[in-house]
Amino acid sequence: MKNFDIIATSAMGLEAIVAKEVRDLGYDCQVENGKIIYKGDARAIARSNMWLRTADRIKIKIGEFKAYTFDELFEKTKALPWEEFLPENAEFPVSGKSVKSKLFSVSDCQAIVKKSIVERMRKSYKNTTWFEENGPLFKIEVALLKDVVTLTIDTSGSGLHKRGYRSGQGEAPLKETLAAALVKLTNWHPDKPFVDPFCGSGTIPIEAALIGQNIAPGFNREFVSEAWPIFPDSIWDEVRMEAEDLANYDQPLDISGMDIDHRMVKIAEENAFEAGLGDLISFKQMRVQDFTTKKEYGVIVGNPPYGERLGEKKAVEEMYSQMGKAFAPLDTWSIYILTSNEDFEQVYGKPATKKRKLFNGFIRTDYYQYWGKRPPRVEI
Repeated sequence: MKNFDIIATSAMGLEAIVAKEVRDLGYDCQVENGKIIYKGDARAIARSNMWLRTADRIKIKIGEFKAYTFDELFEKTKALPWEEFLPENAEFPVSGKSVKSKLFSVSDCQAIVKKSIVERMRKSYKNTTWFEENGPLFKIEVALLKDVVTLTIDTSGSGLHKRGYRSGQGEAPLKETLAAALVKLTNWHPDKPFVDPFCGSGTIPIEAALIGQNIAPGFNREFVSEAWPIFPDSIWDEVRMEAEDLANYDQPLDISGMDIDHRMVKIAEENAFEAGLGDLISFKQMRVQDFTTKKEYGVIVGNPPYGERLGEKKAVEEMYSQMGKAFAPLDTWSIYILTSNEDFEQVYGKPATKKRKLFNGFIRTDYYQYWGKRPPRVEI
C-alpha cells in the first residue's frame, strides 16, 4: 500500500502531546512548530483521524519547494502528481497563507495553485473542457513560510476537535482537543476520582471519560477522506472495528463536573448523553468554594474564568482565593488549573509544583499543577 507524507497539525504548546499520541499509534515522527510529521499508508491516515485526541487536523503533504516568483510556484506545483490523489470530478478549493515570503499575496497564490493543478489534471485526464468539480471534496492548502511552499490536502474535513457530541455550549467553550490535553497532562488514571469544578458545557469531564474507557475520539463522526476513491471503504471499516474492539466500556469511572450556572449543568448533561456517557458522569450546580470530599488521591482539572474583561479581575481573584482555601485540605489530591491570570499562585495562596505554558485559542495561559501525596505502596 502506498505511503504518504502525513502532517498532524497541533495548537501551540501541544506538539509534544500530539507526537506521543502518534508514537503510541506506532508511527515514528518529527516535531516542528505546530505540526508533527510522519509517514504512513491510508490506514495510518484513517487511524490518525480516529485516535488522535489532541491534534487539530490530519493532512497529506503533496510537495514542498522554494518559490520566489509566481512562475516558479506555477511550474513546481504543476510538476506534482495531483492525478494520483484527485479524481477527474474532484472538488478542490484552494486556501492559503503566507508568512515572511516574497509571494505575500495569498489570493494570487491560491489562484495560481488552482490554475496549475487544473493544467496538470487536463494533461493527465486528457480533458480539454471544463472540470465539473461535482465529486468528492479535497481541500488543498498552499502555505508559504520564508519562501518555502508546502502543498497539502486535508483528510479530516471538520477539525478533529469536533467529536460530534456537543449539542450546546457556553460563551467561551474549551476546544475538545485542548480539554483532552489537559487530562493527558495529569497523573489521572481511570481508577481515581476526577472532578472539574468549572465544567461549563462538560467538555473536560467528557474527554476524561473517553480517555478512561479508551473510546476513540473520532468514533462518532465522519471524515472527508472517507469519500475518496484512493482510500478503500474496507480501511475505514477496519479502523472502526479496531476502535470498537479496543474500547473498554466495562471500566468503572468516578467522574463529576460542577458549575455555578444551572443552565450550563443542563447543557453538560445533554452533551454527555450525546456522547453516550450520560450514565458515567455526574453533574451538579455548585460553587467551587463549597466543594468538599472524603475521597482520596483524586484529580481536579479546572478551566475557571480568567477575569480578562474590565471589572471582572477582582471578583475572579477573590474566587481563586476562596478556591485555594477550599482545596487546601485535599493534600492527597492533585490539582490542575488553567488560567491567563499571572497572579494566580499569589491569590490562590500556594506556589505550583510545576506550570506549563499553553494557548487557549489566542489567549496565552499557564497550566498550574499542584501534585498531591502519592498513595502508599501496597506490600505484596
